[in-house]
Amino acid sequence: MEDKFRIGVITKTHGIKGEVKVYPTTSEVDRFDYLEKCTAVSEKGVEVPLVVTGVKYFNDQVILKFEGYDTIESVEPLLKKELYVSREDAIPLEEGEYYVADIIGATVIDTEGKIIGKFKDYMETPANDVYIIETTNGKEIMIPAVDEFILNVDTEENVMRVKLIKGMM
Repeated sequence: MEDKFRIGVITKTHGIKGEVKVYPTTSEVDRFDYLEKCTAVSEKGVEVPLVVTGVKYFNDQVILKFEGYDTIESVEPLLKKELYVSREDAIPLEEGEYYVADIIGATVIDTEGKIIGKFKDYMETPANDVYIIETTNGKEIMIPAVDEFILNVDTEENVMRVKLIKGMM
């Protein structure tokens, strides 16, 4: 299981007082309203802990202010870094919910118990999320993330049971 979740990417500075624009990568954008701390992570894995002191929204981006970063020059090293929160600071789950990060690589089986492949990724669409499954023969299929097709997700066993209809394979 993942111990941290990506919530956004710092895209550029905003103004001259140390604020940054963040492109959110979470489906729960309002989670930034409650964000107190996060970690900026570089491509090389270098982590910078951050304390959030301000949150605003502008178009499709979030503007964040961090403690100790008060100038444009001070935040420039944070540009292009991904922002993560720990599992403890993540949005709490409701009954029957799971973090998508916890099912990456899960074995996907159909209603007859046949292995279809592995959960590879997902994409967000206006109607619903779509799960991308890499089949056992190396192809990709897409399954809408709705109860009609996703019958059960067991994060402990790392297994997803799905119902496929004609044309999905």
